[in-house]
This record gives sequence, C-alpha cells and structure tokens, in this order.
Amino acid sequence: MVSLVHSAGLTGIEGYIVTVECFFSGGLPRLDIVGLPGKAVSEAGERVRAAIKCAGFDWPVSRVTVNLAPADVRKEGPVYDLPILLSILAAAGQIEPLPEDALFLGEVSLTGALRPVAGALSMALAARDAGFRRVYLPAGNADEAAYADGITVYPVPALGPLLAHLTHGQPLTPCPPPAPPAPADAALDFCHVLGQQAVKRALEIAAAGGHNVLLSGPPGSGKSMMAGRFAGILPPLSAEERLEVVRVWSAVGRGAEAARMPGRPVRAPHHTTSAQAMAGGAARAGRPPLPGEISLAHNGVLFLDEFPEFHKDVLEVLRQPLEDGVVTISRAAGRVTYPARFQLIAAMNPCKCGWYGTPRCTCSPREVRQYLHRLSGPLLDRIDLQVAVQPVSYAALAARGERSEESSADIRRRVLDARARQAARFAGLGLRVNADIPPAYMAEFCPVDTAGQAMLQAAFDRLGLTARAYDRLLRVARTAADLAGQEVIGAAQIAEALSYRTLDRMG
Repeated sequence: MVSLVHSAGLTGIEGYIVTVECFFSGGLPRLDIVGLPGKAVSEAGERVRAAIKCAGFDWPVSRVTVNLAPADVRKEGPVYDLPILLSILAAAGQIEPLPEDALFLGEVSLTGALRPVAGALSMALAARDAGFRRVYLPAGNADEAAYADGITVYPVPALGPLLAHLTHGQPLTPCPPPAPPAPADAALDFCHVLGQQAVKRALEIAAAGGHNVLLSGPPGSGKSMMAGRFAGILPPLSAEERLEVVRVWSAVGRGAEAARMPGRPVRAPHHTTSAQAMAGGAARAGRPPLPGEISLAHNGVLFLDEFPEFHKDVLEVLRQPLEDGVVTISRAAGRVTYPARFQLIAAMNPCKCGWYGTPRCTCSPREVRQYLHRLSGPLLDRIDLQVAVQPVSYAALAARGERSEESSADIRRRVLDARARQAARFAGLGLRVNADIPPAYMAEFCPVDTAGQAMLQAAFDRLGLTARAYDRLLRVARTAADLAGQEVIGAAQIAEALSYRTLDRMG
C-alpha cells in the first residue's frame, strides 16, 4: 500500500508543494527517505520513530520507503517530520488515509510535540494557491500563518490532538484572523528631540517620499536619537506590505515575531557586519541562501550608524538594492531573489575625529577627504538627502521643559497627507512613493516652473551632478511640493532639495 500526504517546501520566500509517499516492502526493517533529502530530513526517521511510539502506535516491522516528490528538488529542514510520520501510520493502516485537501508540515519532537518551522506563511500561501482548503502546522507558526487568507489554518500543539482531530472527531480550533499589531513605542517620540528643526524637516521629507538619508554631524548632535525615532513618523504597514514583511522574516524562522511587530521593521546592524550578513547567504554549508539585513528591513528602515566605518564591500552591497529594491544571491546551493525595498538612514561623523568645521577638529584637509572618500560616488548618488547636523544649541538645552517640541504624531499627519497625494497621483501604476518614480514618468510627475528650471541648471553645472543625482533631486523636490500642497515644483522646493546635497558641495 502506498500512502500520500501533502506537504510543502521553501525556496527563498516562495513555497512549493511536496508530496510525501510511503511504501512498505519485504526485507529487513529499515527506513529509507529518498527525493534529495538534506541532513535534517535524513535524520527525521529517528525523531519520527520515537514520536510514533510515544503516541502509542507501533513502528512497522518492515522495510519502509518514503519518497519526497518532486524528487529533483533538494528538501531541507525538519518541516517534513509531520507528513513523514503521518504517511507511515497511514501506510501501516494505523490511521485512516489523510484528506486530499489538507496539507501538513512541522517538526516533531521525540515526545510528539510540534515545533515551529521556517517559512510557514509562504508554504501556507502555496497550499492556498494550489487549491488546498486547510493546512495543519505547529501552534508556534499560527500568528504568521493567519495572514494566509482563503485557507483554514489549524494550529497543532502536538501529535495527540492532531490524530484525535483526524480520527476521533475531536476538532481542533482554527486559527483566527491576524490580531491588530500592538501600538508603537511611545517613548521614541520627536517631542524629546531638542532643536534640530532643519534635520527634523529633512526626515519629514524622507518619510513622506520614501527617500534615503545621510546624517553627518559631530558626536552628541542627536543623529542616532533622531534616526531611532524616524520609524515613528512613517505610515503604518498596509496589509500587502505586512504580508511581504512576515514572509521574509518567516524564511529565517522569525515570522511570529514579524506578525506581532508594532510598526515597520527597523534593522541596525553593527559596522563590523559582513557583506554576506548584509546581503544574505547560507546559514550552513549546503543550505539555500537566507535573507540578510537588507531584506529583513524590507518595507522598513535600515539604520547604519558610523557609516564610513563599514567595510567597503558591505557598503557596495547596498548599491543594487537601493536602485532596484531586490537582491539576488547566488551560492553553490542555489540562487534566490529576495525583496529589499528599504529606506536607508545612515549617520556619520564629518571626519575621523568627528569635529570637522569646529575649532576642536584635529584633522588635516587631506585626512578629511580620505575619510569622506570611504563612501563611493555611486553610493552617495543613491542617497537623496545628505544632511549636515549641527550641535544642539545652548538655547535649546536651556529651554528644556519651557518650550514644547513637535511630536511624532504631528509630523506623521503631514506625512500621511503627502502620501495620500502620491497614492492619488500613482493610481494604477504600481508606484508607492515619490522615490519610486521611474525616469519615464519624471516629466509628467515632476513639472518645474521657470524659476526652478533656472536654479536647476545652475546647480547641475556647479555641482557636477550625475543624471541619477539630478533625478533624485527632482524626486525630493516633488515631495517637498507635496508637503506644501503644490502640484508644480517651484524654486523654493528646488532650493530646499539642493540644500540636502551636503557632500556634493564639500566634494
């Protein structure tokens, strides 16, 4: 007798259907798992054997062959423990054949408890798209799998309740729809940032238009403090964006954490991070590449403090994702493409000692240039706003408690208004924010009046802007005009956008 149990696998963040077939034949008792199993899959037999005995069933005294189809795709991870176990019990006649419209996945402990697996949401979505009506998975994956609408998700704590549900009419409770995310941390509010109105304005423009920002200023000027509050003025994740985020985090086994995330993801890797950790790569030899920091920041914020201190190869890894919004990773174990549409917020000192432009600076002009040259021109071209952060004035510090600063909620309201204008402008085009405007639409969406055109021409010649920097400057001006409620970009918006090209002027 051959039993069939449906399961799923994961490639990148895409799920695919796997059929687990079990066959008994004569010969000495043994278990063979075929179909390109990885190490964790090959070891499933020992876990399954112990779990079957702990559940009160008999291990078959026969030669058991388990095939994972399609047989030409390598299967990785413990996700196949549960379907292998069920296929053996069904082939032995100890349980009824499994329903054709159900899909099973999960790691099984020696006692029969089910442990969470990576990629549960993507596999549940693949099951839905393949026509399955229900999926049974570990209870620890329930929060993320709930985002797979159109299919009934059953969280399973252990083997016993699952078998009681399948054979004894003791139903499991389906997973409810996703709960609303928890409120954001109120402690991180711009009302606690004293002064720095110009920098707050730049961050407001960045949030409204989806632009990348580089903050350059001396130590203690509030760069990290403001960057840490940036996510609080961004719009909440849409249902589509949250689904994308949870799928990426699910691929590294953190889908439940992403499902409970109060706002957009914020990643802040240390400057000693490797290029592989930033872009993504294999966790172990032979495993498919996993998402890196830039993909975990998808639809959110990537904050890089001490920007020039990152290794050059790490910084250059950012160039393609900043332009295309995806990262393609090729390794011996496979080639995958992950989404990586994030907002870069970088912070740096203006020189090695950190005090360039003040009497405290001890760096020579040559040392300042060498420090700035750690950032390549092509990388800086992809950063829309380059903002000089000045030290906080004494007057701002002395007025603490006497003068109230604008809150994140007030800034976010203006950001949402500007985003609403962009949504109306880009309706039906698949664009989200001004930073995404392709060159083909620049003339239509970024009209500039006569005075603005004259200012642009003068700046283009004086600063030696590239075509990419020119387009990014126009997109920033477009966002400033949206915040002002203007459809045509004027000289004031061009001048403001030019003011955010600090490093171009220093070069």
